[in-house]
Amino acid sequence: MTRLLILALLCIASSAVHALTPPTPLRLPRVTMHSAQGDPIELRQLTIQASISGSMAQTTVRMEFYNPNPRQLEGNLQFPLLDGQRIGAFALDIGGRMRPAVAVAKARGREVFDEITRARVDPALLEVTQGNNFKLRVYPIMPRSSRVVELSYMEPLARRGGQWLYRLPLEYGAVRNLDLTIRVNDAAAAPVFATPGPGLDFERADGVYQARLNRKDYSAGGALDVLTTASTEARVYKEDRLGATWFVAEMPVTNLPTPRAAPPVIGLLWDSSGSGERRNLAAELAALDHYLRALGSVQVRLTRLRDRPEAQQIFHIRRGDWSALRRALESTRYDGASALNDWKPQDDVDQYLLFSDGLSNYGSARAPQLSRRQSLFAVNSASAADTVRLAALAERQRGQLIGIDPATPQALANALLHTQARIEHIAAGGATDIETGSTIIEAGMLRIAGRVLAPDAALDVTIANGGRNHIIKLPIGADAPYHPMAASMWAAFRLRRLEADGGLQRAEIGRIGSRFGIPTRETSLIVLETLDDYVRFDIAPPADMLQAWRERQTEDTVDREAQRRAHLERVARAFAQRSAWWNTRFPRPASKPPAPVIRDGMTIVTVTGTVHRRMVEVETSTAPGLNAAAAPSQAQGRIDATVRAVQARASVPSSTADAPYLARLRQATAVDAYAVYLELKPDYADSSAFYLDAAGILFDKGRRELALRVLSNLAEIDLENRALLRLLGYRLMQADAPALAVPVLREVLRLADEEPQSYRDLGLALAATGHAQEAVDLLYDAIERPWHRRFPGIETILLTEMNAIIATARKPLKLTRIDPRLLASEPLDLRMVLTWDTDNSDFDFWVTAPDGYISAYDSAGRSRQDGRMSNNFRGGYGPEEYALRRAAPGKYRVHAMYIGSSQQVLEAPPTLQVKVTSAFGTRRQKEQSVTMRLTKRYQQELVGEFEIKP
Repeated sequence: MTRLLILALLCIASSAVHALTPPTPLRLPRVTMHSAQGDPIELRQLTIQASISGSMAQTTVRMEFYNPNPRQLEGNLQFPLLDGQRIGAFALDIGGRMRPAVAVAKARGREVFDEITRARVDPALLEVTQGNNFKLRVYPIMPRSSRVVELSYMEPLARRGGQWLYRLPLEYGAVRNLDLTIRVNDAAAAPVFATPGPGLDFERADGVYQARLNRKDYSAGGALDVLTTASTEARVYKEDRLGATWFVAEMPVTNLPTPRAAPPVIGLLWDSSGSGERRNLAAELAALDHYLRALGSVQVRLTRLRDRPEAQQIFHIRRGDWSALRRALESTRYDGASALNDWKPQDDVDQYLLFSDGLSNYGSARAPQLSRRQSLFAVNSASAADTVRLAALAERQRGQLIGIDPATPQALANALLHTQARIEHIAAGGATDIETGSTIIEAGMLRIAGRVLAPDAALDVTIANGGRNHIIKLPIGADAPYHPMAASMWAAFRLRRLEADGGLQRAEIGRIGSRFGIPTRETSLIVLETLDDYVRFDIAPPADMLQAWRERQTEDTVDREAQRRAHLERVARAFAQRSAWWNTRFPRPASKPPAPVIRDGMTIVTVTGTVHRRMVEVETSTAPGLNAAAAPSQAQGRIDATVRAVQARASVPSSTADAPYLARLRQATAVDAYAVYLELKPDYADSSAFYLDAAGILFDKGRRELALRVLSNLAEIDLENRALLRLLGYRLMQADAPALAVPVLREVLRLADEEPQSYRDLGLALAATGHAQEAVDLLYDAIERPWHRRFPGIETILLTEMNAIIATARKPLKLTRIDPRLLASEPLDLRMVLTWDTDNSDFDFWVTAPDGYISAYDSAGRSRQDGRMSNNFRGGYGPEEYALRRAAPGKYRVHAMYIGSSQQVLEAPPTLQVKVTSAFGTRRQKEQSVTMRLTKRYQQELVGEFEIKP
């Protein structure tokens, strides 16, 4: 079988950052295997080549992974890059040669990756979530075989006195063979190691200083710090790339700090989310102590930021005594998601201090805007942080990012009590698209990049320094020397500025990533094996294959508009079949108790008592904003849902009825339940089931706000995990919190644009919040788009829901773009929809009617009464639908069975949800939802019993 190797770099790339931040604590990259048994995967060969030119450096790391076991395994390498380091290239070994990656839209890259994974072909994955933390996944590494990956990253160097500092992390653990080379180009003096190197010395040859190290069975750890002489004069470099001439200018500036006016009122924004406890809180308090003691008297308004801001607390600091505030901060319990943009500025606050890691994963995407007299300073002590966003956000609000170093707690006070040199204005002649590495002049160096338009281009840079404005004139001469990073530095600077509101700047970020071939929050890097693969997925290949690809593209061009029309024709035919069913009157048989039925070799015994060893939830809601003119359904007011369970009712089910924490949570009083949860949390911090169960119990005990906070931790467990975020969105919808669900499901759509369920979930949430027009437009986007064959008939279900939203909208909607054949109001007495939360999984779903007839996937579209069952989904998340236009009186029993999953890693038991709606598509529509977590395959489960009264 042809092997297709794919690399998707699904990440947020870090731009260059020059904040007042100490060196990031190095963390050990962990190489692990996805197996409970066997020998660990080895890092057999580590080759590092570093090239330093002036104040910039490029580092290339090649890693060979070896599987010593007799079976194939998956290898995972987790590692951080330091602040300012940015991935510039990636390559994967194909047939013994390294093939470079190419840029592709992030959603498209993931779609291709998932399709290949489902085909059980070999993928490799390098991803960055937020901040600068990477995870490299290689699957499979064949038995007793190796795989090689290579990445390159670039960085501007920090300045230490009159020298440049290059820092090379070596925390790779045990390495069979290490080959390390460091080159310093055009150095005025010999570079030196700031810390003793492991047998490394620089030697000069042909104007280049080089140090090399070869070791076997080496235990790599710590870091190498190299110091090179820094120029005292301004320098300009140029690069011709992408049809333009780019420049990067470096100007040494002596910082002349001046005293800053003491703020009478400080707004203290304290990130109290679950990730907050990973900050160096002791160091933060020590730094805050220096600052508040130096101020003497000040009012501090404390706002804790979690899934939503807590009520403000006001503290009056007198003569530096801030003991009451300190006790309040020390008593903080860190829990919930990080909604860092949901606080409201107050006009009489002079200075805001945001203590956070910057990993915002909840709530609004737009940061609050301060007035011109106010400033915001971001303070970070975490090694895993989104410093790019923090720096951009603070500088936009006339502040800066300040890193906390435990060794120098006074640094925070020094930065806040004194102004730093800052760029006030840049006037460019003969140049455009001007970007800066930072508006703050840090470590004595100012960096500016842009695009040259004329040979006599020049810059006039106005700098506020020492209480005065200074103008620096800098010509960009035609004879400026070449530098291979000039264009990339401009892209990094532009991306850094956009990251302040990255969620609102996705289109521009995506364009830059595609143009420069770099990973961003909107672009991925991908490697395919053959030319056929690039043609099949319509992805432009590397340069050496590009001409052949273009020729094949011309040969294989598909009329996409014709394809879209053909797709709509198929959708229209399928919808016409459903409408024909809806308009058919079926004979109604007499009701009788259902008997045991044999299906697929299994005895299905109907259950009239309890749902054994499972906890379920039943929640009822009425659809908002229904149109009074909608046609009533005959089943209105005649549906009851009775779901019985051995355990007490819970809003969210547990994976096992005897989970050790359940008894304590249930036995706790409503007042004490949250405290018990916090006590148990450290033992279950990475368990989604724990948060689901705890939230359900808090809902039952009437602690809704705390339950929502606990539920929001699903966004904290694993950044950009679409499965967890989808589950969170579902739970928020069930908790009647659609306004909270909408931004979560928007993120799911961004992460999983290739799945129609992402459109459906967000569309239904938008409808629930009264945004019917946006909901209809989004659902129709999904209806028009051809989907993978693993989503059979999804368009008919989407059409049913779109038409119901149209029928119940508060006001007429714009429907001109919708094919008239697809518009029809077809209300139902009873509708049941099954969905689940685990991708690439298969569930069976069947409904036993009062006459004993079973409607299931193998009876799709037919029934002895007028029930209609949709197609079976063997992958994705559903939905599967059972519809009744005219429901016969009696009891309807719903069963489900977990068949299995083709996911290569199944992190938690799948959870299913059955939503039962009476009078669907009318003004009296009511919904009830039942949720269960299934742990065993091929075990039938009674999900619920629903009765239509005569």
